[in-house]
Parts: sequence; C-alpha cells; structure tokens
Amino acid sequence: MTEGADRRANALYGPEPDVSGAAGYPDAPPRVGFFTDTSVCIGCKACEVACKEWNAIPEDGLELTGMSYDNTRGLGADTWRHVAFVEQRGPFGTPEAGHDEVDVFAAASRLGAGTAAAGGIAPVSPDGRTELRWLMASDVCKHCTHAACLDVCPTGALFRTEFGTVVVQQDVCNGCGYCVPACPYGVIARREGDGRVWKCTLCYDRLGAGLEPACAKSCPTESIQFGPLEELRERARARVARLHAAGVTDARLYGESPEDGVGGAGAFFLLLDEPEVYGLPPDPRVTTRDLPSMWRHAAAAAVTLAALAAGSFFRRPR
Repeated sequence: MTEGADRRANALYGPEPDVSGAAGYPDAPPRVGFFTDTSVCIGCKACEVACKEWNAIPEDGLELTGMSYDNTRGLGADTWRHVAFVEQRGPFGTPEAGHDEVDVFAAASRLGAGTAAAGGIAPVSPDGRTELRWLMASDVCKHCTHAACLDVCPTGALFRTEFGTVVVQQDVCNGCGYCVPACPYGVIARREGDGRVWKCTLCYDRLGAGLEPACAKSCPTESIQFGPLEELRERARARVARLHAAGVTDARLYGESPEDGVGGAGAFFLLLDEPEVYGLPPDPRVTTRDLPSMWRHAAAAAVTLAALAAGSFFRRPR
C-alpha cells in the first residue's frame, strides 16, 4: 500500500489521528468529550431532561416496558441521552470503600432491602443482605474518532467540528439513512414524520459560547464529566484504580482506548459489568474500515470483466 493509501486508510481506522486538523481546523482547541462514571449515576434522568430542553427535542412519551423502570428504552432521534436501568439479581458483595468513594453495592443493597420490605421482587439472603443491585448509565453518541457515519454521508450533512465532535446539519440532510446502519452503536436514527437523522451534537452551540453541554451541567453527582479528552482519560484511569483498591474489581473503562475498533470514543464510560449488560457492543468496529479493500476488489473485478469482454470480442470468428 502506498503512503497516500496508508493515510486514506488511517482516516477510516488505525492510529488515532488529529481529527480536528484532518477536518480542516489547523488551530483547533483540544478535542473535548464526555467521561460517564456509571458508578455514581443515580438514575435521576436530569441529563435527559436538560438535553431535551436545551435542544428543543420533541417529547417522545413514557413507554415502560413492563420489565424495568426505564421509560425511554434507548437512544433515538428524539432521545439523545438515555439513562439505562439494569436490575440484577446475584450474590453481590459489599466492599469496604474509603470515605471518598461511593459504595455502589451497599447503596444497591439498601434500595433492594427497601423494595423487599415493601413486598417487591428483591430476594433477601438469611443474613439480611439483599441480592439485588441496580446499574445505571447515561448513554449518548460516542463521537467516534473513526466515525463511519461521516464516511458514508453523501451530502456532507454530517461534519467534524473544531472540537473533534460529530454533528448533523439538518438543513443539509436528505434523509437517505445511510448513516443509520453505519453506526456500530446504533445511535443515529431518523425522526418519524421528518425523515432526517438526529443525534447528540455535544451541545455544539454551547461549546462555541464557552459553556459545557447541558447534560453535564445538570448532572447532580458529576457522573457525566466534560472536558479535554486526554484529561478525561487520565481521570478515568485514576478512578478505576481507586475503585479496584476499594474492592470493586469489576470496574472497567469502555471506549477510552485509541487502540479499539473506532480509534477511541469521544464519549466513553466507566462500567461495573460487561458492556453487553448495558446494551453496548463488546467490541465495536468502524463499519467502513474495509472500504479501501472492497473498492480494490471491485476495481479488480471490473478490470477482469472488461478484459474478458474485450477478449471475447476480438476472438469472434469473422
């Protein structure tokens, strides 16, 4: 592969590029993003409300599934922030935590015990310890380093901002929907009755005015943290180390590594269980990473067909 082809391939996958510089912002500020620490999320949904209010997102109803207290179910064109509620049963421990740590397991146990006392579903062990915990996580568009939605958009409606985020221009979107299946996280969607795609903009208008996104501003526990991406990654690794030291050994980061399948997400998470438990893909890959080889194979096939056609023409008896 030539050097130029290498550069084109790295735009789709490979080493983490300077996304803002590659998008035409040579003097861009540091790339910013979200770090969502699910260990301190209390499921208040303030982020969902703040997102809807600031961005004038239509109300999409309360649709309880009958299996959870989650009333929004997932991300979509009218839900740019979604707080997942995951109710689990199991022999969960109660680690000894430092005074500055949030004991997520003890909090879940107290909640479960109250539910059981009220005649709820939470089973209680003989020693009085409940076997229920709630995992809560505020999900959002990942603003990927290698964003497949950008690669497939034919109109330029999706663009990379100077802050490294990915935004949709609704006045340019033609509703083709190519970006919908391209997203490895299933984030982007078309609005019913509108046809155009909508998703989190990381409050691009607020960033331009020097303000933090509405969801992070409204979060009462600082579960959603906003700032320069590299600083957030360092803060997240330190947080995981503290949780491990406190006995929460299942704590892990998701989406922070530039070596993952999307080159590192602009919105990453601290999780307390496997990604699948939260409805996240375990090993997301940018869906356009194979486009260069696909085009090469298609070109080779076209040349072969043309050569066969030419050969058959010249071999015809006269």
